[in-house]
Amino acid sequence: MPYPETFTGFQVNGPETWTEFHKNEFQPKPFGDYDVDIKIEACGVCGSDVHTISGGWGEQHFPLAVGHEIIGTAIRVGSKVSLIKEGQRVGVGAQSYSCLDCRQCKNDNETYCQKQLDTYGAKWPDTGIVSQGGYSSHVRTHEHWVFPIPDALPSTVAAPMLCAGLTAYSPLVRNGCGPGKKVGIVGLGGIGHLGLLFAKALGAEVWAISRTHSKEADAKAMGADGFLATSDRDWNVPHKMTFDLIINTANSFEGFDLDAYLSLLDVHAKWVSVGLPEDDGIKVRNQTFLTNGCFFGSSHLGSRKEVLTMLQLAADKGIKTWVQEVQISKENLAETLTKLHNNDVRYRYCLTGYEEQFGA
Repeated sequence: MPYPETFTGFQVNGPETWTEFHKNEFQPKPFGDYDVDIKIEACGVCGSDVHTISGGWGEQHFPLAVGHEIIGTAIRVGSKVSLIKEGQRVGVGAQSYSCLDCRQCKNDNETYCQKQLDTYGAKWPDTGIVSQGGYSSHVRTHEHWVFPIPDALPSTVAAPMLCAGLTAYSPLVRNGCGPGKKVGIVGLGGIGHLGLLFAKALGAEVWAISRTHSKEADAKAMGADGFLATSDRDWNVPHKMTFDLIINTANSFEGFDLDAYLSLLDVHAKWVSVGLPEDDGIKVRNQTFLTNGCFFGSSHLGSRKEVLTMLQLAADKGIKTWVQEVQISKENLAETLTKLHNNDVRYRYCLTGYEEQFGA
């Protein structure tokens, strides 16, 4: 299949004008022996996209096309590529490179590689070229970070799993989520609703934990066994020391009573935070952990092995992302990211209509 030497994408010039998208051509990094070129057909809209272009996460390399929940067709594969075939429907998530040689990479922890590079906003070594994301016609990615998509998963369902889904799935499976476990999911947004769906598919008793009851009906429709609203008086008391694992996906720590949340955990049970708020976070006191000896940590994305098992689980169990489709255009991007900034989404936006903008 033919492919262009330059790609085209909707880029933002800086945080001062983060809702103004410009359709520009850009030069991808030089094509390597292990690279795959992908013609994009869909891309999820992640909270990371807003944090990045609005300046909430600090300085970035502009102009920049964001988007790292990418689905498309492999139209060119490097001479040493063995994991992907030309013509396959494939996906790319938030990471596009690691060294594959260090201790972490060799132990299925490549997302923690010290040389890891993000799908957008990273400078490729020796070139200075900034990686551009999925609000574009194409993406060029090392084969290790390109994943075949099971036929049973529609592209708009699979796309959000490549960042939001994996961000929840990895800490679930790494921390024992399964039959006989009581698991809490804090925050019912893009990551949280997929965390609920995957925890349930893994066989756990799953409770959604949210500020109010506004999403309770949705949580129950997703399969939640129970629902806790932290605005209720003594909301945590009946469930103290009964949870085996809590995944925190909250995007804000405003008014966050950490002691109340951690009181839910059984002895030596785990709290894993995966959300990345823009604020300073929360203060942690040693006394907080004494009552139940619980553990407090975090998680970053997941391995290729976990992506493949997650996608297959979703295909086998019929897991469906709750997604709102949006036709990609500069006007729709401005509106959609503004809505996401204001938390006006249930539960993931996904961009479509790429051929209309970038051609067949």
